[in-house]
Amino acid sequence: MSERFTGSFTQQEPVPEDAIEAAVAVLRHGRLHRYNLAPGETGEVAALEQEFAAFTGARHCLAVASGGYALACALRALQVEPGEAVLTNAFTLAPVPGAIASLGARPVFVETTEALTIDLDHLERRIEQTDARVLMLSHMRGHICDMGRLMEICDAAGVAVIEDCAHTMGAAWDGVPSGRHGVIGCYSTQTYKHLNSGEGGLIVSDDAGLMARAVLLSGSYMLYDRHRAAPPAQAFAGLVAEVPNVSGRMDNLRAAILRPQLARLPAQVVRWNRLYRAMEAGLADTPGVGLIARPAAEAFVGSSFQFLLPGWPASRIEGVLERCAARGVELKWFGAARPRGFTSRYAHWAWAAPEPLPRTDLVLAGLIDMRLPLTFSEADCSLIARIIREEIIAG
Repeated sequence: MSERFTGSFTQQEPVPEDAIEAAVAVLRHGRLHRYNLAPGETGEVAALEQEFAAFTGARHCLAVASGGYALACALRALQVEPGEAVLTNAFTLAPVPGAIASLGARPVFVETTEALTIDLDHLERRIEQTDARVLMLSHMRGHICDMGRLMEICDAAGVAVIEDCAHTMGAAWDGVPSGRHGVIGCYSTQTYKHLNSGEGGLIVSDDAGLMARAVLLSGSYMLYDRHRAAPPAQAFAGLVAEVPNVSGRMDNLRAAILRPQLARLPAQVVRWNRLYRAMEAGLADTPGVGLIARPAAEAFVGSSFQFLLPGWPASRIEGVLERCAARGVELKWFGAARPRGFTSRYAHWAWAAPEPLPRTDLVLAGLIDMRLPLTFSEADCSLIARIIREEIIAG
């Protein structure tokens, strides 16, 4: 009888008990709003910002309502204007170009390599073609490009880099934490990310002027002196009457849930990477499968797994996906003609008026994706890999 996997690809680990206790304490005193504090109280949001700034090595941190809000707030802090071209990866998720479009700006997509990272040669050409001054770099599915070369290109052209680190919290390139190469780093704490508060986001930067704008944009009501990881008061001088309130604060309840999880994140990264390596070992040398090489400079977080079926016709890929699903293995395919659930690609986003990108199309046509929640064991991953391998060979 064929083996079958019975676990869930969407079930995350429970929130830790100390996080539950911290949340209950907030519920008991009722001060959920970040600026509703007792005398002498720091507040959960301000404490989280301090701790996350220390975790990333950033001078400043702001906690916000979602990862998507973090991206749009970063663009507003950089004073991106309606109609302005903003560069971004073609391989990303819809909220990234969606943040650009929310300002009335124009997403301009950059080709994707077989390593699932931004094509740096095409980036150089796009900068020349558009005179764009901002790149929103998505470290999609946790794959980090050569950040040294990327920053050389962008710095030489005067392009500000916003790093979308929704999938790379806890990762690094050449020893530098993800989110700390560009001028602003944005993170998500949505349920399927590395910290779970249902929804939530974090912004980090060393630039006091940009972060002062971000704090005001988030809806500080002139209470920025209650922050503990914000710029000093003088950074806000002259901005108070200029910057609008586009409210998107994080609340104390979500921050209380996140702080104990942040303390555990390094250990969780080790666990994710063991799952990733178990999947990698199980699919190694499978005929017709291309695995994604991880560069030595990349310290990644293996919370998801991707592989390629290069040159496969759509009907053959669909057959493998259907047979794997019948055996309990839920795979996502970025080459599908229509978006399905969380899985869509740049060609589906008509609202962004994308230009055809042949290299990206070729990569995504064979790209298979799956989550690796920490409710899986290494044995689970070995079983999942055996099932995929058998169905690929059969197909």
